[in-house]
Amino acid sequence: MNADELKAVQAPLKQHYRESPGAARITLRAEGRLGEGVTCRVDTGRALVEAGLHPATGGTGVAACSGDMLLEALVACAGVTLNAVATALGIDLRDATVQAEGDLDFRGTLGVDKTAPVGFTAIRLHFLLDTDADDEQLDTLLRLTERYCVVYQTLAGGTRLTTTRTPPGD
Repeated sequence: MNADELKAVQAPLKQHYRESPGAARITLRAEGRLGEGVTCRVDTGRALVEAGLHPATGGTGVAACSGDMLLEALVACAGVTLNAVATALGIDLRDATVQAEGDLDFRGTLGVDKTAPVGFTAIRLHFLLDTDADDEQLDTLLRLTERYCVVYQTLAGGTRLTTTRTPPGD
């Protein structure tokens, strides 16, 4: 897809959202169901993923780790956003790889140390780009990728998270 094709696809959507801002607000959903052992089966809409304990918490490594899945979601979103922004800016990326890594202290998750954090304490996103674009173009590309990547912005800014439950029989 080139910049003109991307603009042609997005222009009517942008106009519709300008005229009807409520139409731009949607709710994405995910659902999981407990599986065998200590796992949760998540239907991604494309495949069924069985998530389980990370080996550092007693897992076998056969099931997907939800922490890895979080990093994979970041990589996927940043990669799509990078590609769209590069296309819109007319930056030719011959090849690009997006990498994410995050630091965890499993003492918190396992309740070994109540002062140890639960969750990622740092996440690093790295782009390996094969392009002739100059430094100014690449700075703009990465700035806009960060700005428009949904997962990046959610992690960077935090988001309100609530928990509810449905009583049995409802």
